[in-house]
Amino acid sequence: MLPFSIDLKPGRPVAEQILFAVKKAVVTGQLRPGDKFPSVRSLSQELKVNPNTAHRVVAALVAEGVLVTTPAVGSIVAAREAGGRKERAELLGADLEKLVVEARKLGLELDDVAAALAAHWKKLGGR
Repeated sequence: MLPFSIDLKPGRPVAEQILFAVKKAVVTGQLRPGDKFPSVRSLSQELKVNPNTAHRVVAALVAEGVLVTTPAVGSIVAAREAGGRKERAELLGADLEKLVVEARKLGLELDDVAAALAAHWKKLGGR
């Protein structure tokens, strides 16, 4: 059984959906620093995805600092980075740019985006 939940939907890359589900699980506390993360094989079997996809997901999570992989131990959820808020916020740059582009395409105003962001923030337990 996976330590996070996911409902794969058609139309979006599977790896992207899994990455989002894992990050959401970390943010909401479903996965905590030090928790063991499933092996590539387990992830592939549980989600019924290609092992290459599972490997790409784990590699991306390690590259982003979400997971730490240690020989003979496997992958575990990494401790939150010690960098300042500004440095951590800068990591969102590309994602924020995508959000702004999509919002502008839809004709939304900044107030609409801010309200939607606040609603999602609260939904995930933010203050």
